Amino acid sequence: MRNSFLFILVILCSSFLVAQTGSIPEMKTQKGFIKVDYLSINMPQVEIPNESNMGFSGIHYNIFLNESFYTGVGIYGSISGERGGFFTLGVNAGYKKYLNKKLYIDTGFHFGGGGGAGAPDGGGAFILPHLNLGYNFNHFSLNTGWSYVNFFDDGLIRGNQLNVALEIPLDFNYANYKNVEKTFSLESLKNSSWNKATKRTSFMVHLNNLKVLSEANATTGEVLKGKTIRLAGFEFANYLSENWFAFLKVDGAYSGIRAGYMDVLLGAGYNLSFNKNRTNILAKFGIGAGGGGGVDSKGGFLLYPDISIEQQIFDDIYISLNKGYLLTPNQHFSTSTFGVGLKYYVERNGTFSNETAFNKGKFKGIEVIIKQDWYFNAKRMENPTEDMHQISLQVNLDLNKHLFLAGQTSFANFGDAGAYAEGLVGLGVRTNNILNTNASLFTQILAGAAGGGNISTGEGLIIKPSVGVDYQLNNTLSLRSAIGYVKAKGGALSNPFLNFGIKYNFTFLNMK
Repeated sequence: MRNSFLFILVILCSSFLVAQTGSIPEMKTQKGFIKVDYLSINMPQVEIPNESNMGFSGIHYNIFLNESFYTGVGIYGSISGERGGFFTLGVNAGYKKYLNKKLYIDTGFHFGGGGGAGAPDGGGAFILPHLNLGYNFNHFSLNTGWSYVNFFDDGLIRGNQLNVALEIPLDFNYANYKNVEKTFSLESLKNSSWNKATKRTSFMVHLNNLKVLSEANATTGEVLKGKTIRLAGFEFANYLSENWFAFLKVDGAYSGIRAGYMDVLLGAGYNLSFNKNRTNILAKFGIGAGGGGGVDSKGGFLLYPDISIEQQIFDDIYISLNKGYLLTPNQHFSTSTFGVGLKYYVERNGTFSNETAFNKGKFKGIEVIIKQDWYFNAKRMENPTEDMHQISLQVNLDLNKHLFLAGQTSFANFGDAGAYAEGLVGLGVRTNNILNTNASLFTQILAGAAGGGNISTGEGLIIKPSVGVDYQLNNTLSLRSAIGYVKAKGGALSNPFLNFGIKYNFTFLNMK
C-alpha cells in the first residue's frame, strides 16, 4: 500500500512539472545584425566657400523578416568636414542575396529626417538608397558600393557616392508579448529551452554636464569657455563577457547654451565589481559625433574617456556618478564631464549566472515604436510659423502590465526645420483591451531636450504629454496613434500635435 502511494505521488509530481514546463512560453530567435557605415557626401557650395565633403557615419540595427528581406532603424551623424552637429534618424528596408557561401549582394533603402549645423537641409527629409557587394567573414562581414543621398524637401544636399559598411550578426531571443509579466520558478525554467547562461544588459537615464575648457567660441560668437552645458539622455549597455561591455550613449542639451546641441557615442568599457557586487567601478571609452547649438565641433568627431562609480540602492537599480572628458581629437572643442544617473541591470534570457543566484524569472515587455509627429504651427525664432513634421523612435520598457518607462528621439523631416531634434524620457500608463476589441488606451508624459531648426525652444527643455490608442494586428505588431501638447520652457514653442505609427513588441526573460 505504501509503495502504491509513493508511486501515485511520483506520477502526480511529474505531471505537475510537465504541466509547468508546457506552460512556459516558447523561446523564439530573431535574426538580426548591427551595421556601421560611412559615406563622404559632396556638399553644395552655399555658406562655406570651398566646403569639404561631409563624412557621414551611421549605426543601424536591422532584423530579418525572412532569409533575405530585412528592416530596421538607424541614426547618422557628421564626423568630418564642417558640419559637426548634423544628425539624422531613419528607417531601413533591404534585401540580401548570397551568390555563394561568402559573397553577397545587398540592396536597400533608408528614409529619414534631420540636419543641423547650418547645412542646407531644407525640411530635413531625405532618402539614401544603396547597392553593395559584400563578403562574409563568418563573425562579421564587409560590403561596399554605390549610394545616393537626396534631402528632397527643399534641401540642397544631394549626390552619388561610395559607401563602406561593417556588419556584425546580433540575434536575440524573445517570447510573444502576450506573456508579459508571467512569472515562473527557477526549477520549471531549468526544464525548458531557457536553461542557458543569462546575458547582462543595463539601461540608464542620466543628467550630464559639460564644462567647456577650450578657447573656441560658439559659431554665433558667444564665449563658451567656462560655461556648463547641461545634458539629459540615456545609455544602453550590453555585456560581452563577465566584465567587458559595449555601450551606446545619446545626450541632448536642455540648459546652458542655445538649444540644439546633441551627441551620440558608441564605445566599450570594463566593469570592476566589489563589496559583494553592490559597488561597481566602470572605465569607458567612446567615439562618436556631436555638435549643434552653436558649439563649434568642426566635423563633429568626438572622443569620450570616462570613469564611473555605481552603488546599488535596490535589487537591480544603481545610482551612478561619472567623471570624464568629451573632446575633438585636436581639442578645438574640449570639455570636462560630470554627471549622475539611475541605472537598471537586467539578467536576461537564461537561468544561471556565475555572479548571481536566481529563484524565479519574469517575462518583461519591450515596445519599439516608429511614428510620424505632426506639430501644428510650431513657433519659430525668426521665420514665419508653419506646421512641422518629424520622424520619431520610442522604446518602452514595461515596469508592470500597465506602467512603462519611455525613451524617445525625434528628428524633423518636413516643415523647413531640418535641424530640429528631440531627446526625451518619461512614464506612461496603458489600459487592458477595451470593449472586447484589440484596442487599448494609453497616456504618457515625456520631458527632455529639444532644439535646432529655428524652432523656439529657449535653452532646450520641453514637456510633452499625450493620450492615444493602440490597435493590435498580431502577436508582435500594433497600429498606434496619439494626440498631445508640447511646451518649451523659456521658448515660444507651445502647440498641439498628433502622431501615427507602428509598434513592434516582445518579451524577454528577466531573472530574479
